[in-house]
Amino acid sequence: MPESVHAIAKHIPMSPMKVRRILAPLRGMPAQAALDALRAMPHAATEPIYKVIRSAVANADEMGLDIGSLYIVQLKADEGPGRMPGRGWRANWGSRGRYRPIRKRSSHITVVLEERLPE
Repeated sequence: MPESVHAIAKHIPMSPMKVRRILAPLRGMPAQAALDALRAMPHAATEPIYKVIRSAVANADEMGLDIGSLYIVQLKADEGPGRMPGRGWRANWGSRGRYRPIRKRSSHITVVLEERLPE
């Protein structure tokens, strides 16, 4: 059974929907190819995703795995604590004195890499 290695970035100040649109094409790619693809993308979400994948590759290197044979097995962005009332909300006063909250969303990005050996 191949060994897996993971890395998690928490409390990224960005909506998970913005992060997920970058994650979809990267699933199943080799880790180095995904890092190269992220360098070419113009989106703001590519920087934290790049850092998490690079961290997972560094974790794999520390475990003694071959960096050239690492593939992305799981790549997901979950909702952070930005939706809880009292934290992550900002006041926006609407017409006639009404309160209209602004949600400041955050994300947790998880990356799982596995080593695929040539057959």
